[in-house]
Amino acid sequence: MDRRNFISLALIPGLYELSKSIDSLKSKESAYDNNFPMHNIPDRVLPPRPEENSIIAITSPASPTSEWEIRSTMKALRNLGFKIELGKTIKNKINAYKYFSAPDEERAEEFMHFIERDDVSIILCGRGGYGSMRILNLLDYDKIRKNPKVIIGFSDITALLIAIYVRTGLVCFHGPVAVSTFESAMVNFITNLLLKVNYEPISIKSNSIEVLVPGKASGKLIGGNLTMLTSTLGTPYELITDNSILFLEEVSEHPYKIDRMLTQLFLAGKIDKCNGVVVGYIKGANTKRHFFPGGSYTINQVLNDILKKFGLPVIKGIPFGHVKGQIILPIGISAELDAEQKTLVLSESSVI
Repeated sequence: MDRRNFISLALIPGLYELSKSIDSLKSKESAYDNNFPMHNIPDRVLPPRPEENSIIAITSPASPTSEWEIRSTMKALRNLGFKIELGKTIKNKINAYKYFSAPDEERAEEFMHFIERDDVSIILCGRGGYGSMRILNLLDYDKIRKNPKVIIGFSDITALLIAIYVRTGLVCFHGPVAVSTFESAMVNFITNLLLKVNYEPISIKSNSIEVLVPGKASGKLIGGNLTMLTSTLGTPYELITDNSILFLEEVSEHPYKIDRMLTQLFLAGKIDKCNGVVVGYIKGANTKRHFFPGGSYTINQVLNDILKKFGLPVIKGIPFGHVKGQIILPIGISAELDAEQKTLVLSESSVI
């Protein structure tokens, strides 16, 4: 056997596995995937208000976690009067799937199982990490719309939240995951947002808020993790920002990457269609980074350079995203931004 034939035969097993993986992804098509991309969000659907003794299902549609990691969260939620049910993606944690909690099909099946359960009122995602995008075309969006639940998560879970909202109109919740720290302030926010019978508008204020561009705006909240928002552009699950308040958060990214992603949102027509922008707390936003050969701007300089161009009101520093004590932002709910007063008001209830 000559060397060329030997190398070809040696590569066959690896190529076969890659081919199987690609064929698997190709087969994971839903009826929605042919609508590419969507231009209008379906009529909005509000999930039912969670009641005492209802079930919070915790599942990991992306990267893995464990019962040990989320023990304090389970305690805090039980203290609120909820029952907790853990999915197999958490209970059966093994390391065989690397940065996934389970194979794509199993993560999607478990998520849909909790969607179809009448006794489950909240689906809380275990953690972000990576993997939500890989199950988007495995979900049944008709069933999700017909069985509305409070779905909560952030970071990589942004892809899941945005996909569900633009596909079904169901209001989703950009907020903590199960590995987050459920401090008293967060618990109080959850109570006022989701559990209170007579909803009163919530005004979000913080000493960390800075004004980039003054002004006032109103619109439907939409947004999340910047990396995930740009990753879904050009797909059937991309965000729609018309007449919205766009909120953005990110962590551990270099300024030039923030620059690239904001520029991509701009070139995709996503920034100039919204009415205002809210940026979450970003650690190290004033840190100077190395960039060969001439140095780097800071993240704050990037934000100022790009977001000031549009003349939209912009504030930054609201505590959502990768920060302790983060608040919950309901995707699809009307909000009022007053950059001069440094406030964001959630002006209507996100549950019925």
